[in-house]
Amino acid sequence: MVNHVVVIGGSYCGLGITHRLLKNRSRIPDLKVTLISKNSHLYWNIASIRAIIPGVVKFDELLQPIEPGLAQYGPGNAEFVVGSATGVDATAKTVKVATAEGDRDVPYDYLVIATGAGCSDESMPWKADGTYEEILDSIKKMGEKVKAAKHITIVGGGSTGCELSAELRYEFKDKTVVLLSGTPELISGDAAAKAIEKELVKLGVEIRKSVRAESTTVLPDGRTEVKLGNGETLITDLYLGTTGLTPNSSFLPKDFLQPNKFIDVDEHFRVRTAENVWALGDVVSRPNAAYLHTDPQSAGVAKNIEAAIAKRPQQIVKSMPFSAIVCATGRDRGAGRLGIVPVPSFMAWALKGRTLSIERAASYINGSHW
Repeated sequence: MVNHVVVIGGSYCGLGITHRLLKNRSRIPDLKVTLISKNSHLYWNIASIRAIIPGVVKFDELLQPIEPGLAQYGPGNAEFVVGSATGVDATAKTVKVATAEGDRDVPYDYLVIATGAGCSDESMPWKADGTYEEILDSIKKMGEKVKAAKHITIVGGGSTGCELSAELRYEFKDKTVVLLSGTPELISGDAAAKAIEKELVKLGVEIRKSVRAESTTVLPDGRTEVKLGNGETLITDLYLGTTGLTPNSSFLPKDFLQPNKFIDVDEHFRVRTAENVWALGDVVSRPNAAYLHTDPQSAGVAKNIEAAIAKRPQQIVKSMPFSAIVCATGRDRGAGRLGIVPVPSFMAWALKGRTLSIERAASYINGSHW
């Protein structure tokens, strides 16, 4: 009897689960894994903040096809379905998928939901939420806007906003880059906030804290009028929002979800209201939405699926043993911390800023990362 695992979501967590299970199929009897992904490619969205600068990032490195990496396991062991999950029937144990060829129902014995989250502003390309064509088109169009703009306003003083403002000022010394943070300190007052702010100031980013964008209006000349919470009005050539995440969970049964629409899981990352269903990554955002959590979570969930097949007890899924933040501030510097230990600029550059880890994408595709 086939043990059919269906994974929804072809980004970091989904690929981590898929490859981990398939690489260990010798100890999992009669295993088949089906990966369902809206995007035919892995989008290394960590590099999105650099990819919108024309000519800096190669698109064939940023977006790499998923299917060739699964072909190594054979058609009877792995299947790749390009399409959008539109529904889950937990009683019948099926996933409804809209594909280019039409709708189909994919049956499962074990289900993993790793659909991530999208940007609150859907026009922004920071998250892996869309098809290959949609994401590539979004990045190219954003690059054209960035190149043409003289004044750029970035809303959101979190990691994405800080890194984006740094990338833009690093590349374009002749552009005015304004970073608006709704909180009194960047990165919500994290211990690394002062060091990150210092790097941004060196680059010439204009930082305004405790200021929120209340509304925006596109003017007849194409510029954007931004009304701020303090009553001021700001006119900018290009408005880039980096705040807010919307979990990609609208296709799921309501009893899978918390009131905020993120999936409700237990300490084993099992969905509380369903049998043999797990969820992880940004669609759960536990303890928060961050790339650093994806690997330990996918490792833990893969072990729990294997345990469920073998009828062994579930194990608690652990995340990073300490909190960390590493912020790239351009292509030759950075700042951050590992636990309570500050990260020197050269180390932040080596860990992240140098390439934004885009060289790892190939290992996610072929499974050698695991």
